[in-house]
Amino acid sequence: MSTTIADRPVEPEERRRRVRLPSKGMLPALTLAALIATLVSAWYIDFAPTTLIDGLDEVGRLLDRMFPPRLDDPGRIGGLAVETLLMALLGTVLAAVASVPLAFMAARNTTPHPAVYAVARAFITFCRAMPDLLFAVLFVRALGIGVLPGILALALHSIGMLGKLFADAIEQTDAGPREAVRSTGVGYFREMINAVIPQVIPSWIGTFIYRIDINLRMSVVLGFVGAGGIGFALQDALRGLIYPRALGIVLVILALIVAMELVAIGVRRTLLVPAQSNPRRDRAVRFISSGVLAGLTVAAFIVLQLNPLSLLTWVGPSVEVFTRMVPPNFDAVGTALWSAAAQTVAIGVVSTAIGIVLSIPVGILAARNVTPNGTLYWLARGWILAVRAVPELILAVIFVAALGLGPVAGTCALAIGSVGFLAKLVADSVEEIDSGPMEAVRSVGGGWWKTLFSAVIPQAMPAMVGSSLYMFDVNIRTSTILGIVGAGGIGYLLFESIRTLNFDVAGAIVLVIFVVVYAIERLSGWIRSRLV
Repeated sequence: MSTTIADRPVEPEERRRRVRLPSKGMLPALTLAALIATLVSAWYIDFAPTTLIDGLDEVGRLLDRMFPPRLDDPGRIGGLAVETLLMALLGTVLAAVASVPLAFMAARNTTPHPAVYAVARAFITFCRAMPDLLFAVLFVRALGIGVLPGILALALHSIGMLGKLFADAIEQTDAGPREAVRSTGVGYFREMINAVIPQVIPSWIGTFIYRIDINLRMSVVLGFVGAGGIGFALQDALRGLIYPRALGIVLVILALIVAMELVAIGVRRTLLVPAQSNPRRDRAVRFISSGVLAGLTVAAFIVLQLNPLSLLTWVGPSVEVFTRMVPPNFDAVGTALWSAAAQTVAIGVVSTAIGIVLSIPVGILAARNVTPNGTLYWLARGWILAVRAVPELILAVIFVAALGLGPVAGTCALAIGSVGFLAKLVADSVEEIDSGPMEAVRSVGGGWWKTLFSAVIPQAMPAMVGSSLYMFDVNIRTSTILGIVGAGGIGYLLFESIRTLNFDVAGAIVLVIFVVVYAIERLSGWIRSRLV
């Protein structure tokens, strides 16, 4: 789930232009508030300081029972892995197709009307706030078990990111080309095609590639709710307590995600780094890449045995299920709903705090310009890559098996995932700092520690603060669905209500999840705007 503060890759030059030191008065206040919130949240879910260490010991014992890993049916697992990859690709393609017109409606400088702008932004916000696994479980209930619910869930959730970032890119375009094209008397659509799209294509390509990487991580767990992919085989092995088989599947997932990330890095560099004085090469590369993407999309329909018409016929059954959630019934669950919501927030707070504390040293060791030696650099980078490749829900399954049901298992899982996520952002931010202050400290005899605290951390602090706030936002979203595997939070009530066909109760829970996630997103966004 690698990302940056703004949900998208940011070029080093752009990031340096944005950086300014946090407000000196607000940063200590935020730190104190975060400390108090962490202590209260830890008390609420009975999370002791030694819990994570004890949890790692229990996980170690569980891993001992998992060795040696094995694949009992390599052909089936390989087929499910391919299915997972194609689901991620197709879901991203569908989201991108839908996000392009939505982005033009949601951008202030291209929207046809303020009312259209408000509706488009509201829809994008809703898609971003609702977890993909929640969409998946609702689509499975409406359409049945299979890959289609998973693809639709990935597509809808992806619109929340792609639509927002596509619209942001449009709003940042230069008005000059538009005025020049408009002066020739062409209409609105020609103006957008000739003057706006050429400016935003590089940003859109980077965001699209990045989203495929994210969706692959998401798609591996959709099988937990019957929405296709390799997650179904993993859940089946864990339910049967066949731990060696489960570890074998996890290793396949790990290899698949790592390979995809390496491919994404190569494709991003090929498409987004222009050749010197060779625009023809750039056009050829993008044309070939577009053809490959189109071919893979067609192959996805064939391999997944998906009728293209099903992308239209899903609306009716889904609307029928969704409308059964209205009006929401808050009385049936009573105070348990609010207690579960508070537990969800507490899980997000504690896991983020642990992630922040543990990620900083790992991230510093993984920064090429600061790490003491090459061995520590590669060890830190390898550890980050390995942790980030395992989705949080799988980590939650492992901790539940080791520690038992409850929010402690969910907190440990999110904490480990946060370390991998934040450590990468810390390393990236440290690698992008100005080398001048570091050289100045070294020139007067300052050692590694002096350089770190005097020249490195002060420069990287704004990015660290922003990344931490974004991590908190992400962890709140993720914690809402951990209940599916018994790792605490509001997710358990949601999936139980859907399983028992109490859709009015599910509607109340979905509404609470949306309010919680949206409120946290707005709060973290406001703090980030004041500090970063």
